[in-house]
Amino acid sequence: MPYKEEEMSLDWLKRDDELKDHLLWGKEYWDTEPPCTMYEKKPVLDASGKEIEGLSTAWITLNNPTQYNSYTTKMVKGVIAGFQNASLDRSVVAVVFTAVGDRAFCTGGNTKEYAEYYAGRPNEYGEYMDLFNQMVDAILMCKKPTLCRVNGMRVAGGQEIGMACDIAISADTAIFGQAGPRHGSAPDGGSSDFLPWFLSIEDAIWNCVSCELWSAYKMKRLGLVSQVVPVIKQDDSFVRNPAVIIDRYVEDGEIVFGEFVKGEEGKKAREFLKTATIDFELLDKAIHDVVWKFANLFPGCLIKSIDSVRAKKKFFWDMAKNYNRHWLAVNMMTEAFMGFHAFNTKKITGQDVIDFIKYRQMIAEGKSVDEAFIEAAMPKPKE
Repeated sequence: MPYKEEEMSLDWLKRDDELKDHLLWGKEYWDTEPPCTMYEKKPVLDASGKEIEGLSTAWITLNNPTQYNSYTTKMVKGVIAGFQNASLDRSVVAVVFTAVGDRAFCTGGNTKEYAEYYAGRPNEYGEYMDLFNQMVDAILMCKKPTLCRVNGMRVAGGQEIGMACDIAISADTAIFGQAGPRHGSAPDGGSSDFLPWFLSIEDAIWNCVSCELWSAYKMKRLGLVSQVVPVIKQDDSFVRNPAVIIDRYVEDGEIVFGEFVKGEEGKKAREFLKTATIDFELLDKAIHDVVWKFANLFPGCLIKSIDSVRAKKKFFWDMAKNYNRHWLAVNMMTEAFMGFHAFNTKKITGQDVIDFIKYRQMIAEGKSVDEAFIEAAMPKPKE
């Protein structure tokens, strides 16, 4: 029987075509004055750099550069609001998570706030960790692809929220690592869940506990980041980071690609970096290229593909986040109390860590952890 449009029309069905507002947040958790989280929608750019009408990229930017873009409690709320709103914004193609400046993406929680407020208040820190967990959840649950634009060091909690993103594109001046066991915590805000998926299990363990900082090129070699981009501008040309070995893979039987240059050559390279001109033109182009790639895919198929891979990270994150929250809260009475106070008072004492040997000796003697115990292990003010 031939098809007749008038017979098959559904015009008689009642429809409401007024767009609904699904956004959860206004602008109450975003600002432009540090410390804050900034939220901005930028146009999607095509391959030639032309703006595409009606399509946006949501940029969530940590803005606390004088403290290496560490996040305060209010900034955590801003990140949650940013990812949740971007997830529910029909015009957004992808989300870019980055930070202000060229020194740091993020170094984790604000140690001044940790030491001066949360240390010694386990319930308060537990409630803070509920917010932190919601921040990681907001990234992992975002219904848009998420890109971490690594503009500088990505360390500790900064490493964790960065790994929650789907893709990382890094400046070649960035460094990566953990700091918890040296400063009174454990990398249980995501690193102990995510790193074993990116690295070998032994590299994951060593990265979690050694507190070493690894280069962007090493992390590219090990599989942590998708792309490393030169950002040093010299005489109108981009040059690669001279502080990292990238011109050879093996030396004397050891893999050296991505390791830091040592000796006098390394010293000169580090001095050069202090005054080098940093330009993120190529980093931003790499970000826009990935967003344009996403824009030319079926959105439903794209996010289903991403969520299917994310599920492997989420499995262990969801399994551990609550009991990790409880331990981290209780730890604010002991090792975190000492570690964060030591770091926060380093300008007064000249040291940023406790006396670990004295601490272990008192443990070996079965000492009670009281004020005298803590005082004996803590660095002392300079006279």
